[in-house]
Amino acid sequence: MNWRAIIYVILFVSLTVVKALPRSYQDTEEKNSIGQHFSQLQENNFKAIAMIMFAQYVQGGTFGKAVKMAEDVTDLAKRCAAAARDNPDCLKPLDRIFLDTICQEENLPRFTDCCAKKDPERNDCFVSLKNSSSGFISPSERSNVEAACKNHSQHQHSLTGYFIYEVSRKHPFLYAPTILSVAIRYDEMMKNCCRSADDHSHNLEECFQRQTLKVVKPVKEDGLRQEHTCGILKKFGERTLKALRLAQISQKFPKADFVTVNKLVMDIANMHKDCCRGDMLDCMRDREEILHYVCTNKDIVSSKIKKCCEKPLLQRSECIVNAENDDKPADLSPHIREFIEDKGICEHFAQEKDTHVARFLYEYSRRHPEFSAQMLLRIGKGYEDLLKECCKTGAPNDCCSRGEEELKKHIYETESVMKTSCDSYKEKGDYYFQNELLMSFTKKMPQLTSAELIKFTKQMTTVGSKCCQLSQDKLLPCAEENLDLVLGEICRRHLTDPINPGVCHCCSSSYALRRPCMGKLEIDENYVPLSLTPGLFTFHEDLCTTEEEKLQHKKQEMLINLIKYKPQITQEQLTSVTAAFTAMRERCCKEENSEACFVKEGPELIKRSEKMLSA
Repeated sequence: MNWRAIIYVILFVSLTVVKALPRSYQDTEEKNSIGQHFSQLQENNFKAIAMIMFAQYVQGGTFGKAVKMAEDVTDLAKRCAAAARDNPDCLKPLDRIFLDTICQEENLPRFTDCCAKKDPERNDCFVSLKNSSSGFISPSERSNVEAACKNHSQHQHSLTGYFIYEVSRKHPFLYAPTILSVAIRYDEMMKNCCRSADDHSHNLEECFQRQTLKVVKPVKEDGLRQEHTCGILKKFGERTLKALRLAQISQKFPKADFVTVNKLVMDIANMHKDCCRGDMLDCMRDREEILHYVCTNKDIVSSKIKKCCEKPLLQRSECIVNAENDDKPADLSPHIREFIEDKGICEHFAQEKDTHVARFLYEYSRRHPEFSAQMLLRIGKGYEDLLKECCKTGAPNDCCSRGEEELKKHIYETESVMKTSCDSYKEKGDYYFQNELLMSFTKKMPQLTSAELIKFTKQMTTVGSKCCQLSQDKLLPCAEENLDLVLGEICRRHLTDPINPGVCHCCSSSYALRRPCMGKLEIDENYVPLSLTPGLFTFHEDLCTTEEEKLQHKKQEMLINLIKYKPQITQEQLTSVTAAFTAMRERCCKEENSEACFVKEGPELIKRSEKMLSA
């Protein structure tokens, strides 16, 4: 397979071709055949997408198996496009052909239950098995850099194809053009770094480390956001996802009118449904149609996206997403009194409930770019609940005015939480701020492993380092929207392996209230603390390492075990135990035989700590 040709052809496929893609068979009366798809995409484009789809569905399959299935489906498509249109297989929807191909393969027992189902339940089953928790393999991780360069020079095309396969199976929710654009970056990195492989003054390791970030970052970020979006859609439904996008688009495009913003919301929600369902071709078409609409109407959408619309198709989407919020219209009033004081407010709400609340959310969001989208959803929900209550009383004006006080209170509380967290981060720094989070989240979620707790709190600490340096008008959107990604990951972890009832409630009851709900969780009273077994706390000479990062990791693992052993530990008790541990470590690390010292002193420390904790 000439993977280089495939990548370049699909990356620069014109908008005309993408727009020619037919709609999903689920949305039209006439089902679009595999032959039609093949004719419109052409062989290399079709084969590349097939390769990605099979790698994303059959994550545990080999590269060879993914290539074989992609070639088998491409051969069928070619025959159907040529002359075999009456063949029953040619009339099947493309989605069904892909799943039939997987189900006909041998040695794939993981999919037996899914294959026994009928469509569309079969597709839902396959999507539910997608797992991105295995993470991303670095482009230079599989071998040392010299061997990687040699391999690239001898097998460039197959190596790039293998890279596409690896990225696809590690990121089963990632948008296909993102994977292919990353493959281009990978190929460029290999050429740039390996070009001077024979030049001994050229540091290959340094070159790979520097350029790998450019390859890895979009994969990690786009994959996480896509999975996060699909999680919201699956758990909270289309209405919640539409409300979220309405708030975000209204903030980004405050000059666009409600009809334009609402159209974008509907189109984007439909795109997410296709993408999350695994309909790759429709997902691609939907996205390009949205980009085409935005750029065709850029004058009424935003003054900040002109340069984005001049970029190549694949770069356009990323550019628009990252573009600054447009300036608010000069004549935009600071308040929206009509949603509180209008005499016909209850009549409007009764007649067109969702549209009325959507208009409120649109008007409020375009006036407040300094608020997070999640906070705006809470405000929208508060407004809807207020109308439900006030329109029953017969005196909505008096009742609604009380809602303004609740709104001010919520805004103050949210801003105070973020300010307190940022003040703590600035005072303590990364390590001690993360330790503070570890204490809190180990008490809330002691069922998580040490590795999971360290990972999630590390991500939250990264949010602090990224957002707490920003100005006040950018702090909330940055902090809460990035924290939402971490909480979404925790909730997806809960779905696969339930954590506890408190986490279940926060992850299930309300998307908008998820962050405040998690914040209010306290000690899990139903948790049975760890027993003090000989292996719970062990002390060895590796505690004397001079590598600060390794030492901090070991100390954090001990902190987690300590809290799991004594969830009710007070700050005073923790300080005493920590001081005793630090003294023992300093003493033993000065000894010639530090291991022997730890063997002797460790049990004594545990006994003293038990007394401190029982005091």
